[in-house]
Amino acid sequence: MHGRVLILAGGGGHTGIAFALAQSLHRKVSLSFIVPKGDILSRRRLSRFGEVQSLVKPRGPKTHMILFAVRLAKALLDSCRIDFHEFDIVVSTGSNFCGPPALLAWMRGVPVINIESLVRFTKPSRTARILQPISRLTVLHWQEQRRFLRGVVVGPTLRKPEIEPWNGGYILVSGGTYGHRLLFDALSESKLDNVILQTGRVDPTRYMKRHPEWKITAWTERFHELLAGAELVVSHFGGTILDAAIYGKPVVLVLNPEWTRTVGIEDAEILAKKVNAVLVSKIELANLLNAIDEARKRRVPIFPDGAGKLADIITKLLCDGHN
Repeated sequence: MHGRVLILAGGGGHTGIAFALAQSLHRKVSLSFIVPKGDILSRRRLSRFGEVQSLVKPRGPKTHMILFAVRLAKALLDSCRIDFHEFDIVVSTGSNFCGPPALLAWMRGVPVINIESLVRFTKPSRTARILQPISRLTVLHWQEQRRFLRGVVVGPTLRKPEIEPWNGGYILVSGGTYGHRLLFDALSESKLDNVILQTGRVDPTRYMKRHPEWKITAWTERFHELLAGAELVVSHFGGTILDAAIYGKPVVLVLNPEWTRTVGIEDAEILAKKVNAVLVSKIELANLLNAIDEARKRRVPIFPDGAGKLADIITKLLCDGHN
């Protein structure tokens, strides 16, 4: 192997980007990872590719500013203890989690590559704005992102399918890491029976009582198997939308109005067009059921291999650095 690469995986869709890149870099370079403390799923998903460490994540979608400041200070302090000189390149997957270790790596002379969020189309993420001046390279997924960031467009960094897709006839409803209570509450009023519900941090108890026929899980390491067998996917604005696309699954995209710090309706409309998804912005049962019926008629586009292209760029940088 030539070169040592540290990937900062911020959880959720950011870990999805890390996983996709690791698939393409595995056995070409030596890989290590840092994930948020307590994120057992990210740790387990990435441990197959290399050593995994952890740091506190400064902010989630609803974190209070005071708690954010405390966690940010803790993340900076703990990042000071990491020996970044062990690595030739540090890759940030764009979450606020990546900021402190990326900054410390740069201060110690290690090149930083920052990957912008997959779901940003109208303005940059705060992490991308902060890290662009210190990054050796800013990686973009879409041409639209060149309007507000200087970087190279590689295409969407999507993971490769781990198993062959099939149609199990069920609807997969996913809330990602943090869950989507408003979506779950609305769908629980329906008579849909063949549903697999992934709740994240939302308490699943009420949905288990109301729908004992549903299969319900908070998290699973085998989420790709649920995606592969779904008839269609209903999910929030995030990485699951694109994960569904790699298995050819139609999507209903449901914005979460409780997440005020993330992207808004304009970004959601652009992403929905990219994946040919049905967008639901007003969460009502009738809207959701109509969207599910419409999604069944949609065909899913095929995307270029952005993760493979980025892996080629990284291996070339490593070879140039060793020559």
